[in-house]
Amino acid sequence: MAEWTDGHWTSKDGLRLHYRDYGPADGAGRPPIICIPGLTRNARDFAAVADRLADRWRLLCVELRGRGESERAKDPMSYVPATYLEDLGALIEQAGLERFILFGTSLGGIMSMLITATQPGKVAGLLLNDIGPAIDPAGLVRIRNYVGKGSSYPTWLHAARGLAEVHQPAYPDYSLDDWLDMAKRLFKLTAAGRIVADYDAGIAEPFRVPGNEAPGDLWPLAEAMKPIPSLLVRGAISDILSAETADRMVATLPLMERIDIARVGHAPTLFEPECADAIDRLLARIEAAEAASA
Repeated sequence: MAEWTDGHWTSKDGLRLHYRDYGPADGAGRPPIICIPGLTRNARDFAAVADRLADRWRLLCVELRGRGESERAKDPMSYVPATYLEDLGALIEQAGLERFILFGTSLGGIMSMLITATQPGKVAGLLLNDIGPAIDPAGLVRIRNYVGKGSSYPTWLHAARGLAEVHQPAYPDYSLDDWLDMAKRLFKLTAAGRIVADYDAGIAEPFRVPGNEAPGDLWPLAEAMKPIPSLLVRGAISDILSAETADRMVATLPLMERIDIARVGHAPTLFEPECADAIDRLLARIEAAEAASA
């Protein structure tokens, strides 16, 4: 496993937020990669990606407010993209990042698109994991049905089986070991000896407000992504990113490569072999583009 240091930054409303900082501090002259996880995820979601890349690249694997080691918000209605965008902007400013790459899964991909549009000239490359400017309503219904439920388990095996009950359709080929690995990425052991989801259940509150289920039409953001080397990873059986939306993205964005991961739903882990190869191609394209513009 690659080593990391714990990094922190402060949000506008005073929260102490956390990221794992992998790889060489100067990035060996390459733009750092900011990795932004999905709605209920944390920095551990990118550990395998960082393990593979940290010998050459600096990776900042962030935890949005209320997740992992980031402080929980006093107001659960701050768990919305507008606030996350403000938080991530504070990270970029406080860390002094002038140029960077974005890897975003699901909600993290939405944030990556928003950062690209609002930080012109700073994004050197972009990976969107099973997300696009339009979101399938069926997937949002599924997420609403499980997020914030507050389940706890006595053992890791129970937690793994609980995950399988909810997410089996998205990972039909997973073994018990795979579910155990996922449980250890998503859950934590409490001082009371129970295993619980590693996020504030309050993140579900905005979902209960009509109109908050999705961020709206994000297609206007595509213009900012056109000149940027990018990769779209789609689970072939995803209920969040439809094949039609993925087709339109590739047709709209001339520098976007697309891969579909067979027999995977929302969302690919990014350490599937196809993902590793595609990420290497993306980073090579980014390095070439950076060298050409130097």
